[in-house]
Parts: sequence; C-alpha cells; structure tokens
Amino acid sequence: MKCKFCSSNIHEAIFNLGNFPAANSLISKESLFKRESTFPLVLYVCPQCLLVQIEEQHSGNEIFDENYVYYSSTSSHWVSHAKEYSDKITDRLNLDQNSFVVEVASNDGYLLKNFVEKNIKCLGIEPAKSVAAVAKKIGVPTLVEFFNLDLAKNLEESGNQADLIIANNVLAHVPSINDFVSSFKRLLKPDGTITVEFPHLLSMVKNKEFDTIYHEHFFYFSLFVVKRIFSEHGLSIYDVEKIDTHGGSLRIYATHQNNSIDERSSKESVTKLIEIELNKGLNSIEFYSTIKEDALDVKLIALEFLVKQKMRGRKIAAFGAAAKGNTFLNYAGIKNDIIDFVVDETPSKIGKFMPQSKIPICAMNKITEEKPDVIVILPWNHKKEIVRKLSFTKRWGCKLVVFIPEIEVF
Repeated sequence: MKCKFCSSNIHEAIFNLGNFPAANSLISKESLFKRESTFPLVLYVCPQCLLVQIEEQHSGNEIFDENYVYYSSTSSHWVSHAKEYSDKITDRLNLDQNSFVVEVASNDGYLLKNFVEKNIKCLGIEPAKSVAAVAKKIGVPTLVEFFNLDLAKNLEESGNQADLIIANNVLAHVPSINDFVSSFKRLLKPDGTITVEFPHLLSMVKNKEFDTIYHEHFFYFSLFVVKRIFSEHGLSIYDVEKIDTHGGSLRIYATHQNNSIDERSSKESVTKLIEIELNKGLNSIEFYSTIKEDALDVKLIALEFLVKQKMRGRKIAAFGAAAKGNTFLNYAGIKNDIIDFVVDETPSKIGKFMPQSKIPICAMNKITEEKPDVIVILPWNHKKEIVRKLSFTKRWGCKLVVFIPEIEVF
C-alpha cells in the first residue's frame, strides 16, 4: 500500500488483527442470520514519514450514513468536556457576537450548542444525517456534508471564513488527509485558530489500547507527525495540551504559518512534547512492535477471566455497545455464548446486535431484570463515569471489570 500522506510504499504490517466488520455496523434483528461483510484490519507504519495507518476499506458514505449510531450527547463526560472547552476557548480567543465558529464532524450539536447559548455565530458540518438532524432540532445550524476542499472553498467564497475551526476526534476518520488539512487552511481567517483533538499514539501504545484500532480510524497520530502534516499545508501548531479523553489525547492549536499568532508564540509546549515522543522512540518502527504483543496479553487475560466466570455458572453482561468494544470482542473471539447481553443508553442501538459477536444490545433495565454476576465495561476510557452509574449492581454483589490497560475489578 501507499502512505496516505507522503505516498511512500509500505510493505510490512506491524499488526494484523484479522477480518472484522465495520465497528459501528450494528446488526438488525432481520439481518441477524445474513452474511456479514468483513474486511482486513491491519496496522502499518510508513517507513518514510512514520504515519501509523490502516488501509481504506470503506468510503465515508458507507460509514457515516443515515444509520450512523454514535451520539456524543449520550455521554455526560463528553457534554461536560465540551462545555469546559467552549468556555475556555471563548475567553482565550476573545470570541464574541462578531466571531464565527465552525465545527467539523459536529455530531448532534453537543459542543456547538454552547456557542449558540453565547450568541456566537456558528456552523456545524456533519455528514451523518441522523445525528445532524438532532443538532438542527436544538438550534445548531448544521450542513449535512463531508468537509473537504470544495466545501471550504464554497464557504470562503461566500464570506464565511472562520475565527475558530474545531475538529474533535475526526482527523483519524478521514482517509484523504492532505485534502482535509488543506481545507482547514482555506476556511481559516488570517488570524484564526484551529483546535484539533485526537487520541495520542504514545498513550495508545503505552496503555495497550489496541481496541482504538478499527476501520473508521484510518490514522493513529503522534504530535511530530501531525506537525509535519500541518506544516506541509502552511499551518503551524503553536500550542498543545494533554487531555484525558480516549485514554489519553492531545488538543493542538494551529494557525497560518508566519501570521501574528505564529510569530509571537514560543511553541515551548510543542517542542517539549515532541522531545518526549522522540525519546520514547516513536520515530522508530521498532517501537510499534509491542502493540501486537500487548494485545495478545490482554486477550489471553480477558479470556482466562471470563471463561473461569462462565465455568462457575456466572452470568456475564457488558456495558456500552462502543466501536472500541467491538474491536476488543472480535479480536478476542468473545461471542454471545460468553457475554449474554450488552446494555447501552443510545435508543437507536437497542434491539440490535453487536457485529460478528452477535451479542444482543439491550436497554439499561435489562441489568436489573437479569442481575448479572459480572459486567464488562467495554468503553473503559469512561470507567469512572460508568462505575458510578452501575453502583446499584453492588446490591447483589456484581463485579465490574475492565481489561485495558490492565485487568481491574470493581
């Protein structure tokens, strides 16, 4: 395959997880016994630019269609994270009624609603009709489009350049990385700022987060590679923050190269974090060899624990029909003979089945009805919130467990 950024040839894979369906392709009851489409899920590192990536198996239209089921507002953690960010960035950039904010992949409006409340003009760009419709209902102006250079040009030519462009957890989802980043530059005002959040590759490797790998995630980013990609398109990263989302993420602040923001910024935070990455070895392909080994360790430990519970006649459920949960279940080979059901709080997921594992997805009241002995928390990155939410299960002695980065029983 060819690198999606620098077009270099990539010959060797660093981790072949197997053939999986798309992580969010939940199965309806009517399709339960039909053949599923599965695709290779293989991780590569470009030997030239060191961008970690997978091959493109799905087009955006196949993933972000009218059946897309991820709604950001169902997580109180994400809602509070968005509120905190919007307050902070409004103060930092002195945004007011004369400003214009654009969010790429705005989902159900969970973040932009904060700018609407501040009377700051904003626009969401969201390709999935289902979640975009929810955003519109709560008063968030939303374009149902894919963000690309053509759209950025149209917005620019209509006088809609942005003071702030927000792109949270979307940079990894876009296979045409060069078109996507150049679109930022086209849409951004001369002294505007782009903030981008993405899971940090260093955390992914260090914390054994192999379940972050799925077909919807084409890329896995280090800061030094993102800096190179942005620089290639005339953008400068002038600040970076570590944040705790997705088990360890980065929020970068970028602007046009050589503008007033760029020239007065020390970029000390960027320099320091890149030094940490290089000292850890992220600029060496050998560094990534541990991903495969660590994933196998997690798999074996999880299977040993769950099989022992099952052999003792205990009932096992799971919480959260999340994309990362599907990678974990399918890589480990865990099916509905081990986990009886998954509960989820997203109405559109209830009544469906997890892809490949065929585990039924049920409403929360299923826990009270069935009183499982063990509940596996699949979105382990929200474990604190979920453990609090499931505290009522202690009444009958239920154990809550996560397997990443290490097995932990609550």
